[in-house]
Amino acid sequence: MKVGFHSPLPPARTGVADYSAALLRALRPLGQVEVNARQADAHLYHLGNNRLHEEIYRRALVVPGVVVLHDAVLHHFLLGTLSENEYVAEFAYNYGAWSEDQARRLWRNRARSAADPQYFRYALLKRVVERSRAMVVHNPGAAQMVREHVPSAVIHEIPMLFEKPAETPAPSELLRLRQKMGIASRTFVFGVFGHLRESKRLAAVLRAFERVRRALPIALLVAGDFGSSDLARAVAPFLRPDRGIYHIGFTEEPDFALYTAAAGACINLRYPAAGETSAISIRLMGAGKPVIMTSGLETSRFRETSCLRVDPGVPEEEMLAEYMLLLASSPFDAERIGRSAAAFIGENHAPGRVARAYWQALTA
Repeated sequence: MKVGFHSPLPPARTGVADYSAALLRALRPLGQVEVNARQADAHLYHLGNNRLHEEIYRRALVVPGVVVLHDAVLHHFLLGTLSENEYVAEFAYNYGAWSEDQARRLWRNRARSAADPQYFRYALLKRVVERSRAMVVHNPGAAQMVREHVPSAVIHEIPMLFEKPAETPAPSELLRLRQKMGIASRTFVFGVFGHLRESKRLAAVLRAFERVRRALPIALLVAGDFGSSDLARAVAPFLRPDRGIYHIGFTEEPDFALYTAAAGACINLRYPAAGETSAISIRLMGAGKPVIMTSGLETSRFRETSCLRVDPGVPEEEMLAEYMLLLASSPFDAERIGRSAAAFIGENHAPGRVARAYWQALTA
């Protein structure tokens, strides 16, 4: 069987590209896989919530295949690629003609789409799900969104692949990094990694950090580019080394591996959720780091002992501060959670296991 593989790939600065490159390496021992093949027995399309996927989305509608939803909410993607009339028509196709007025309101206020929960409530999945032979999702939250749009859809829930790095930074490299940044050896380091959107709850993270820093020596690495100039301006006064916060910006490998290894724990909140499984969380858990994440269907498959979950809404900041206190004050507990995380990811997200599940979905 020949598989056509359609996805952004490195050097595109997106997690989907890195994931797809790893999946390609795992799939090729199982059979013939060709990137951007025009003719194939089965096509595998990777869709995310940005314009890098525009041509892939359109091809998936014309030549049906198996679609991987890296984000189960395609609303923002369609807002960025359709005209107003096309967007309203697409909204009505998904939710009925009665919804056109709502669609026009959402279009007029689309500048708020990065943080307004309304835009996450409408996933706009119906067309691509109806046209596809099967859908691949990484968690029950995404599966639920698909079923809400097309109850008869064929859905394969496949864990997100984790490819263990060939090399990890040496302790001497981590020591030099701390010395370079001026972080004392006994200071516990938290990290926020990845594209910095409003949904990563950075403002709440910074407030919780300030509370915990009054009680314990901690530091915070913020590594990633801002997706919004408004968010960047709002948090800029807090991103200062004299406050224990170090904004690094986007980093390529191997520097990214160095910064993640330097963190004792990762904070990776997502609200509102878009049905995505965080590749950052998988990577950090696989490396044996405790990860504080938002509770929900998207994170429900992780073993209770392998992560720390924060409830969204009113309890968020209080719970986050408590978990940060726990990890920073008890290295034993942090290491225990990290070991459990690494064991869980190694068992359930191994490349060979994930690739076989994909191949079964494609042959089916």
